[in-house]
Amino acid sequence: MPRTVLIAALLGTTALAHQTQAQPLYANYYKQQYGYTPACMACHTDGGGSKLNAFGEQFKQAGATPGSFANIAAQDADGDGANNSAEASAKSNPGHKASTPQNKGDWLDVASLIPKEIQRAFPSVKEYLPRDAFLTPQDIERAKAMGATLGKADDNTLYVALQERKPVGVGLVFQAEYQGKPFFLLLITDRQLNITQVAPLNTRQVKAASDPALYSAYTGMALDKLPSPQGNDLKAAIAQAVKKAGTLVYVRLKNA
Repeated sequence: MPRTVLIAALLGTTALAHQTQAQPLYANYYKQQYGYTPACMACHTDGGGSKLNAFGEQFKQAGATPGSFANIAAQDADGDGANNSAEASAKSNPGHKASTPQNKGDWLDVASLIPKEIQRAFPSVKEYLPRDAFLTPQDIERAKAMGATLGKADDNTLYVALQERKPVGVGLVFQAEYQGKPFFLLLITDRQLNITQVAPLNTRQVKAASDPALYSAYTGMALDKLPSPQGNDLKAAIAQAVKKAGTLVYVRLKNA
């Protein structure tokens, strides 16, 4: 299948795009516990990849496992008088004091489910189709053949940007790691799955990764042609993360 139609192939029923929600790994744990998918703002201060809020920190300290939400259920992370379980069960935000069971706010609106950085990358787009990217054994084997080692920890959410119900590109927030420290990056493609942007998001723990010059070479690269990383420096760590993220997008959309 040519790359020009890869994204179109996955869109089955784009009319339902406004009803679709994202499910990265931890959001899926949340859904298992509470029955719905949260926005990134449940655990982050400003969307995916940003600093953890108090609820996110509690989840992290509890082990960040499927059972961690139950373990912190009786705590009140945001200090609004309702414990975490009461908030989440009522579909209010347990990580934001202004959202309570009596006044939930708009944190679950579609716009809040799409990372702000991705919305900024597609300024004229008003509609998105979030797609779960849960890797199958076949995906993992195909990624390996492309030179990328992927596993269940790489499960993520792909955000397909739509205009007039037609795909115009894909966005992804993903994690990289250097010397044992995590940082977060943004990947944006056009509808042909060529990279239009790789950019740093949250690099507090790896400050050198904030340099835009580290990412300029990726613009224009096709996801299935990304080079394999060479070396052990920061540039290689970024190359490895971009290779994995790009391959994830490619194998999931080409298989759709």
